[in-house]
Amino acid sequence: MFIRSIFVILIAISFLSPSLSFAEPDMREGLWEITAKIDMPGMPMQMPAMTHTQCITKKDIIPQKPEKNQDCKTISSKTSGNTVSWVIHCRDKNGTTAESSGKVTYKGDKFDGMVDMTFNQSGRDKMKMTHRMSGKRIGECR
Repeated sequence: MFIRSIFVILIAISFLSPSLSFAEPDMREGLWEITAKIDMPGMPMQMPAMTHTQCITKKDIIPQKPEKNQDCKTISSKTSGNTVSWVIHCRDKNGTTAESSGKVTYKGDKFDGMVDMTFNQSGRDKMKMTHRMSGKRIGECR
């Protein structure tokens, strides 16, 4: 009886585990409008919010706007429930490096989140900024 109970529990766990490990956030794929407001310590005035569009899919779920002339690599990414977090390292042609760590929480056709960035230029102090982001799905990818 005891062995049979353990066998049933193991079978139940084996059926549940794949569904739990492949759970996806509540996010609709498509074209998203992303608005980011930048906070930078020491700035004498507030920078205006910036908006861009991006096709977001469950395979490419990190909302980001890669800059031209930058080589960026995703170091890590993790999905937990409806929240996606990541770390990305970038280097431009002048040797400036940037590290960003971010987190967004999807809610169907919307998300909220933030990205902390640190820039390191040769011969200058490190510069830090925080992007507070919100996104909304505006249609199908083009």
